[in-house]
Amino acid sequence: MRLRYIELFHAVLSTGSLTGAANLLNISQPAASKALQQAESHLGFPLFSRVRGRLQPTQQALLMRHQIDKLMRDLYDLRRLAGSITRPESQPLRVTCTPTLAQALVPDAIVRLGKAYPETVVELFTQHSAVMCESLMLREADIGLTLQDVSHHGLLQEPLCRAAIMAVAPPGWWPKRELERPLSLSALADQPMIGITVQDALGAMLQTHLSMVKPAPRTSVWVQTYQLACSLVARGGGVALVDPFTAQCTKEPVQKRALKLQMDVVLYAVYRPDSPLNCVQLRFLDYVRQLAKGMLAGAA
Repeated sequence: MRLRYIELFHAVLSTGSLTGAANLLNISQPAASKALQQAESHLGFPLFSRVRGRLQPTQQALLMRHQIDKLMRDLYDLRRLAGSITRPESQPLRVTCTPTLAQALVPDAIVRLGKAYPETVVELFTQHSAVMCESLMLREADIGLTLQDVSHHGLLQEPLCRAAIMAVAPPGWWPKRELERPLSLSALADQPMIGITVQDALGAMLQTHLSMVKPAPRTSVWVQTYQLACSLVARGGGVALVDPFTAQCTKEPVQKRALKLQMDVVLYAVYRPDSPLNCVQLRFLDYVRQLAKGMLAGAA
């Protein structure tokens, strides 16, 4: 089956008419009709039947649809790769990241990239790590940024930087002389805390460590984001454990101390191994790495 037949078949499936398919492929309607007839003659069976003015795929066509869709996705990726080789700045940079990173880090990296590659269009999505992996596998995004070890067999993950988990407390909670000293986990015993209900590896590990503190911290409020935890802390709700980016970028008037714990937060870039990163994507990751390290150095 020739490529032009495959493209026409996919275009008719997408639009439901020969006129729509012709417009999509930038050819005339008679040319599209002739090509469809040639495709059906070549295959030996009809691909579409007309139902109430629209073309409906036949049973034979439906059997082919999955493979046709896959071929068109592969063709799209091939064209994007060819375009990125010749003019990578002309291809959109599609980034997905967690909400924390979208607020604390990624916007500055995008602004820097825009100055280096003013023709590049950036598409930014915010997703939690599990959904992020799905988007990358479905080729809906090119790069993911997360604070989780995703360990997905179909993806590569590159550590960009690492830092300690931070404890945040209301203003005046600790004496100023103690702010430079790491906070031991045992210091949280019997303390009022804001709990984090994030269902991820970081949240699970923190809960495991906190469960060993005796007497247990007193947690009466649970929230779903680290940003909301900082807001409650600033209003006197107690202490919270958050990632270093949230601690550094929050505008809430909280005190911050590194947690003395053998468990760092790692910033990962995640991407597909079958799609080599072009120069624009590599530059973007360089900016993310530089900004992250600078931000965390300022927090140290």
